[in-house]
Amino acid sequence: MATAGITHDRAGLGPVLIVDDDALFRALVTTILKRAGYRAVEAATGEEALDIAERERPEVVVLDIRLPGISGHEVCHKLRAGRTGPPVLFVSGERMEAYDRVAGLLVGGDDYLVKPFAPDELLARVHALIRRAREAGPAGLTKEERSLVMLIRQGLGAGEVARRVGEPASTVRNRVDDLLRKLGV
Repeated sequence: MATAGITHDRAGLGPVLIVDDDALFRALVTTILKRAGYRAVEAATGEEALDIAERERPEVVVLDIRLPGISGHEVCHKLRAGRTGPPVLFVSGERMEAYDRVAGLLVGGDDYLVKPFAPDELLARVHALIRRAREAGPAGLTKEERSLVMLIRQGLGAGEVARRVGEPASTVRNRVDDLLRKLGV
C-alpha cells in the first residue's frame, strides 16, 4: 500500500470511525489509517456506529451506504441531527451514478468515494475533511474566540492569555465567561 507523503503525527486527534458490514473492508481501511498515524474504531452496523460516535467523538466517519439495519444515509442524518456532527465520507461500490452520490451529499455527507479506491486517495480525503472541520472550528465561534480557546487549551492562565492577546486580564476573564455562555457550559 502506497501512503508516501501522507503520514504525520496524529496525536491529539479523535479516532476515524469506519462503518461497513464487510469485516475485510473495515480491516483494510483500519490498516491504511493506522499506518498513516490515525486511530481507528470500527462498526459493522449503523446502530453500532451511532453508539460508538456518541462515546468516541470521531474526527471523521468513513461510512458505507448499504448497511444491515439502518442505512448509511440514515446514520449520517442522525449524526447531524441537532448538532454539528463529524464530517462524513461516504464509500460505496454498489451505486455509482451521480444521483446516488448527490443523495449522500444532500443528507449531510461531506464527500463520496467509490470502491475500490487507492489508499492515498482515502488518506487525502480523510485529511482534507479533518483540516476543513478544524479550520471551521466549533460552530458559531469567531476566529478570535477559537484563538482564545487554543490558548486556554494550552493550559495558560488568564494573566498569560491576557499578555499574549494584549488585553487586560479582566477583559480576558469576561471574554472567557461570554465564550462559556455561548457554548452552553
